[in-house]
Amino acid sequence: NWMEDTKERRSHPKNLWPLAKSALVLGYNYGPDTDPMASLSHPSKATISVYARGDDYHQLIKGKLKELAGLLSRDTGADVKVFVDTAPLMEKPLAAKANIGWQGKHTNLVSREFGSWLFLGVILSAAKLTSTQQNDSTPTGDCGTCSACLDICPTNAFPAPYKLDARLCISYLTIEHKGEVDETLRPLLGNRIYGCDDCLAICPWNKFAQISHEQKLHARAELNAPDLAHLLTLTDAEFRTLFARSPIKRIGLNQFIRNVLYAIGNSKDTHFRTILKPFLAHEDAVIKDAAEWAMQRLNL
Repeated sequence: NWMEDTKERRSHPKNLWPLAKSALVLGYNYGPDTDPMASLSHPSKATISVYARGDDYHQLIKGKLKELAGLLSRDTGADVKVFVDTAPLMEKPLAAKANIGWQGKHTNLVSREFGSWLFLGVILSAAKLTSTQQNDSTPTGDCGTCSACLDICPTNAFPAPYKLDARLCISYLTIEHKGEVDETLRPLLGNRIYGCDDCLAICPWNKFAQISHEQKLHARAELNAPDLAHLLTLTDAEFRTLFARSPIKRIGLNQFIRNVLYAIGNSKDTHFRTILKPFLAHEDAVIKDAAEWAMQRLNL
């Protein structure tokens, strides 16, 4: 619904800010130092998307963009606005036109220098800036005949190359989707409790990826494959403390517990049955449903 409601504003930056005359597009490397998919083979552990294992990138990058935008405004005398994935602005097509990379078949940006691991930020300026050479090549970029990102998707969320059905995307299901996840999709989540990196991590262009130099984006040890059993015991205060600087905090404890319960149901580890029992009578109907589903899976 959000995509439909913001369609007009997303169609061009001027629809978001009529005074905009130029867009300054920037990429920030968050390349991981370990295999993002390593924890997928440990079903009693949780898999968290790389971008959420460190500090919240929104705050980090927004601060840097504001500093740069302030200098730009000072030098041009024109107003500026900064965006870090928080408004209906199409950062990826803008980044492709700015030659930062191209949109791959998984619809994410791919860079020759950094592979799949770039956060994007945009500064819109009311000043007419001299633009760098724009990339007017076809949107297929340099993916060639490769379909690794499409083939690895657990939920088959790509109906065709360069097209994503967000309703099937695990990142959407574990982060944005409220309420119960369709029972046909739950087994496909595996132990992914927040986001999914499969289509990014499998990209062959990651052979050129670089480990991020930004310490705040490095994965915290406690968020690299944490125990599902421990996560299920978190109180609201403990949840807020553990994820104080993380984007995970925004989904709230109940939705987080829902995701953990789905992962436990997929673990095939019958030792989880004991810690599941209290959740079978949980006051939250979604959590209760998730616990019942997980218990049923473990009793098979």
